[in-house]
Amino acid sequence: MLERNGWLRLAVLALAMFAWPVVSRADYRKERDLRLEPGGRFVLDASAGSVTIRGSAGSGAHVVITSSRDDLENLFDFNFEEGAFSARVTARRRSYSWTWFRGLSLHFDIRVPEETRVEVKTGGGSIEATDLRRAADLETSGGSIRVADLGSELRAHTSGGSIHLQNVSGNARVETSGGGIEAEAVGGSLEARTSGGSIQIRDVKGALLARTSGGSIRIEGARAKVDAHTSGGSVQVVFSKGNAHGGDIETSGGGVRVAVDPSVNLDVDASASGGSIKCDLPITISGSISGSHVYGKLNGGGETLHVRSSAGPVRIEAL
Repeated sequence: MLERNGWLRLAVLALAMFAWPVVSRADYRKERDLRLEPGGRFVLDASAGSVTIRGSAGSGAHVVITSSRDDLENLFDFNFEEGAFSARVTARRRSYSWTWFRGLSLHFDIRVPEETRVEVKTGGGSIEATDLRRAADLETSGGSIRVADLGSELRAHTSGGSIHLQNVSGNARVETSGGGIEAEAVGGSLEARTSGGSIQIRDVKGALLARTSGGSIRIEGARAKVDAHTSGGSVQVVFSKGNAHGGDIETSGGGVRVAVDPSVNLDVDASASGGSIKCDLPITISGSISGSHVYGKLNGGGETLHVRSSAGPVRIEAL
């Protein structure tokens, strides 16, 4: 009987231990206000973490760092620098072991004066930048990049995610090794490069360069010269009315469709080694005509539009 009672007491104790509420670790949160006047420069250099940075009226930079790890400051050294026209935040990891990032959730939420030049670099996380009026330089090794309502130039690079742009007033250079690129309403020139995704672009005022090794290219509303090459998909380019700048459009992995204003002056040079060519423009043919190569002049000729496909048909249409 004593032995049985002992087992009963152990069982009750075990149930009580399992029923005892587990106290979870509290989330980490740090807030800092830094001096920064409009027209200055803000820099974030972090070993890891996603970033949201946005512009607003007024002066000063407001930084909020959040994480699901309450021991975050055992993993990172944080440093804050400030001045009238310069502010910098650095976050350096302390441990270089393979397990330092387990269960890590780290985010930087930053507000700066809209007239601020920003430079953001993170070793692992997405970046989102909005409502800024000065140039932005964004780089991440492991996440997507989104930019909206930027009133100046942009450089963006990621090694592992997609890139999305909307309403960028200046020139833009964007590159990713692991995702697609989408851009709409770029006021300057655009250079878009990816090794692993498709490219979709709408309404670019300046010269446009698009390169991908692993997807299709779709461009609408091109107002200047277009240089578009892909090794792994089709290409479709629709030039805007009045655009007589031509370009170089080529694919090794699909067909090509190009739409051009029939009233502009252009030289047209089209070839298709893997399909037929159809041209609806009223061009004057120069030289011999074949099913795989067409060369002619539109309204007396002008700058050259080169169109090439190695694995599909080519069609040139009138807008």
